Amino acid sequence: MKITLVKKILADGSPCRKCADVIDKLESSGQMQRINEVLIADERDPSSEGMVLAKTLDVDRAPFFVVEQNGEQSVYTVYMKFVKEVLEQETEEADELKEIMDNNDLDFL
Repeated sequence: MKITLVKKILADGSPCRKCADVIDKLESSGQMQRINEVLIADERDPSSEGMVLAKTLDVDRAPFFVVEQNGEQSVYTVYMKFVKEVLEQETEEADELKEIMDNNDLDFL
């Protein structure tokens, strides 16, 4: 299994707030070691790897995860769903619902 995380850099050069939050969660839980590749979707550069991948996969928000396994590709734009389904770790339903409700906090590409 290969896991790619795509995080966004805003036009002013700063990381998107939601991307930074997800990376903090990954690092504090020890899950970051399961991420094989981190790509940058840079608003200042439409040809950045993350922007190209987002366009190819028709993903319009960041951060997102691309999971490749057995020749299949899955895209996750909800961190808690990714943790539960891919990393197979327990999540609280309340946390999942909160993240879905806070989806407007995600940065659009």
